[in-house]
Amino acid sequence: MNFVDMLQRAEQRNDSLLCVGLDPEPSRFPGAWKGDAGRIFDFCAAIVDATRELVIAFKPQIAYFAANRAEEQLERLIAHIQRVAPEVPVILDAKRGDIGSTAEQYAREAFERYRADALTLSPFMGFDSIAPYLEYEGKGLILLCRTSNPGGSDLQAQRLHGADGPGDRVYEHIARLAQGPWNRNGQLGLVVGATFPSEIERVRALAPTLPLLIPGVGAQGGDAEATVRAGWRQDQGRTVGPIVVNSSRAVLYASAGDDFAAAAQQVARATRDALNRARH
Repeated sequence: MNFVDMLQRAEQRNDSLLCVGLDPEPSRFPGAWKGDAGRIFDFCAAIVDATRELVIAFKPQIAYFAANRAEEQLERLIAHIQRVAPEVPVILDAKRGDIGSTAEQYAREAFERYRADALTLSPFMGFDSIAPYLEYEGKGLILLCRTSNPGGSDLQAQRLHGADGPGDRVYEHIARLAQGPWNRNGQLGLVVGATFPSEIERVRALAPTLPLLIPGVGAQGGDAEATVRAGWRQDQGRTVGPIVVNSSRAVLYASAGDDFAAAAQQVARATRDALNRARH
C-alpha cells in the first residue's frame, strides 16, 4: 500500500484529519521522567497508545531525537507505531535537501533504517534533491512549499519574473512542479502552514490531488476550521488530496502530571472533532 492509500484509509478508519507531531522535549516530561532523555520512547509511546485511534498520521521530528542521542529510541518508536497502529502512516519530519549520493544516504536513513512511510524534503536544490527518494516505490515525499513561519515570506512569497512580466510566487511554482512534472510516480505532497489559509487555498487550486501536510494548528495559532475549508476537498464522497493537519505541543504537553497521556487523548479528540465539524 502506498502512502496516499494509507492516508485515505486512516482518514476513513479513524474519521480524522489530525496528525500528532512527536517532538519530545525531556525538560517538559511529567513527574520523575522530567529531564530524562532515556524516557523519550516511553513518553512518545504513551502518546501514541492514547491517540492512535484519533489520527490520520504520526509525525516524529528527527531533530528532537538526534539532539538527545535518541536515534535508537526513534527506531523503536516507529516500530511500535507500526505494531500497534499499522494502518496509520509515519511521516519522518527531517526536511532533507541535499543531492546525489548524500541524498541517497538520507533516503536509506528514512526508509531503510527508520522504515518511515513518508519524509519531508526541501526542494530548493531542484528536482535533483528529490530524484533519489523516488527510487523508494510507494513512499511519500512531502516538499516544503508555503511554511507557517513568518520568515518563510523572505523566499516563498517572492514573485518570479519571466519574459511576459511577473509570474508565480515561488511557493506557487513549487506547487505547479509538484503537481506536474516532478510527480513522476504519484509520491509527492506539499507542506503548507495553517497560519496562511488563503495560501492553502491557492496551493490546493494549483495542486488539487496532492496530500497537504499542514502544521501550525494548536500552539502556533492556526485556525482549524479555516484550514479545513481552505484545503480539504471531496468528490463523490471520496477525499481528493488528503490533508494532514499537524498539532504537536498542544497534544504532547496537555498536562505536566501523571495523567499526561489521558490529557493528550482528550486534546487530540477535541482537535479531531473540531476539524471534522469544519468538513461535515
